[in-house]
Amino acid sequence: MTADTEKTRTTVPEREPAGSDDHSRRRLRDMLGQFATGVAIITTVDENGGLLGVTCNSFTSVSLDPPLILWSIAKSSLSGPAFTDGKPFAVNVLEASQEDLALRFAKSGADKFAGVAWHGGFEGVPLIEGCVAYIECRVDARYPGGDHEIILGAVERYVNQALDPLLFHSGEFRRFS
Repeated sequence: MTADTEKTRTTVPEREPAGSDDHSRRRLRDMLGQFATGVAIITTVDENGGLLGVTCNSFTSVSLDPPLILWSIAKSSLSGPAFTDGKPFAVNVLEASQEDLALRFAKSGADKFAGVAWHGGFEGVPLIEGCVAYIECRVDARYPGGDHEIILGAVERYVNQALDPLLFHSGEFRRFS
């Protein structure tokens, strides 16, 4: 090994056990917040034709063949039951200036779509105007995941607008600089 390729030994920080008390959960959440994510609003239509949407940063790709994505929703979410097997939904990947929408759809209650520009996508599922990308899916499966449900989506179609995304890191919204 040359001096350029030699491994440098560093002191490893003390590791913390994952505990179940409030302090441990807060520290774990803070640590997990070091992983920067995009921000999306997952939308669908309920059985009565009502529009539903929830803010999500737990979205990821799973497979290209077949095309699959996943995201998770809190078991306590009032919108959770609307995402049943076979049901259509859309992932609206937020653009850097859409922080206000992320905050609006993160809360429960009220008409989240009031004053929000959108158009109907796959089977009438709302697509919010101005987003970076849209991924229209069907619920393929649901899996238990602690205090969340993991929703696997089969991708039906998508649009890539190639805009700058809204990011979330350390409990704050961020943008590429």
